Amino acid sequence: MEIDIDREMAVVDRKVAQADAQAQAQIARGGRISGQASSPDGGIQVVVAPGGLLTGLTLSPAAVSVDMETLARNIMSLADRATRRAGSNMHKALAPVLGERGEKHLESLGYVPVDDEDAAEVDFSDPLKHIGGRR
Repeated sequence: MEIDIDREMAVVDRKVAQADAQAQAQIARGGRISGQASSPDGGIQVVVAPGGLLTGLTLSPAAVSVDMETLARNIMSLADRATRRAGSNMHKALAPVLGERGEKHLESLGYVPVDDEDAAEVDFSDPLKHIGGRR
């Protein structure tokens, strides 16, 4: 079987152009792939990098008026949601460029697309259920 090098090069060129367009769009949105989550009242806001590295945390005075254990659980719940979003954003950015094998590799690393509705609400009355804690 003979390989059509011109066709293969055209496929590579398209993937490179697509990756470049996605990179430019990402730069226009702030430059880095991340995930964000906020409490319903906006008092706690977290930003994480893919993989879960916390890169931003904003707390309102009302957010810190609760006991520290509750505050910590709320932050962890939001960080978990933001981590899922960051992984989904990473998947969305790279999967089209990497192809099917690359997409499977991304998913093996935990970078999977998520339906944001699934992660939309954190129940602060029982935050441990969102971070795998004891019941």
